[in-house]
Amino acid sequence: MKKMVLLLAALVMLSSNGFSEEIKHEMKAHTGKKMPIRFQAVSPDKAVILQEGVNKMYCPKCGMTLPMFYKTNHAAHVHGKTEQYCSIHCLAETMADGAEVTGVKVVDNTTLEFIDVIRSWYVMGSDKPGTMSKTSKYAFAKKSDAAKFAKENGGKVMTYYAVLDAVKSTFVQERAMIEKKQAMMAKKGEMMYTNMCTPVDANFTSVADAKSHLTTEKPCGDLNGMQLQAIGLYLKSR
Repeated sequence: MKKMVLLLAALVMLSSNGFSEEIKHEMKAHTGKKMPIRFQAVSPDKAVILQEGVNKMYCPKCGMTLPMFYKTNHAAHVHGKTEQYCSIHCLAETMADGAEVTGVKVVDNTTLEFIDVIRSWYVMGSDKPGTMSKTSKYAFAKKSDAAKFAKENGGKVMTYYAVLDAVKSTFVQERAMIEKKQAMMAKKGEMMYTNMCTPVDANFTSVADAKSHLTTEKPCGDLNGMQLQAIGLYLKSR
């Protein structure tokens, strides 16, 4: 147990200056050595955040930090406001929950700007990592750009509707897989919370809410990205 406490303490990084520093922490190994940057990630200054509010940097479904998965970000109007998701899976989950979803947009992996999803071309099943799924899905405004990406990285060029149908066909299995992983991470988050945090009495309706509380009130001090997600999952689930 003592070794575990020391390990968890070692994960705490130097003081954070907002979301930008949190993302930099998540891009580094826990030993302080640099890791390869996550393929989906962009620097915070290149990420277009369309949603508003205190939770705007986080996916409203899974709580993932949006710039860390920006190349697979989607956005839509939901119940009169804009929501931005880390992935098409989280968008599909919103649809599955019965929300009225309109005006869907997706990040063009060439320009890193949001485009109307109807005009997009996806590459599904490339050798690049997937977000919230084993199967990757990256979108482009131009079919020629999608074809070039598929030639270099594998995968099939598809329309949005074809990709959405594929996501829906495996949604139940992938949702179960995600929930299992989140439960495991929440257990790690509970251990971190016990060893690192002052008690938090608040209840949270989403991981995004919990992460916003952790970054503003700092009951656990300064956290790196993995710690923030794990403790956020625990606080939401407890």
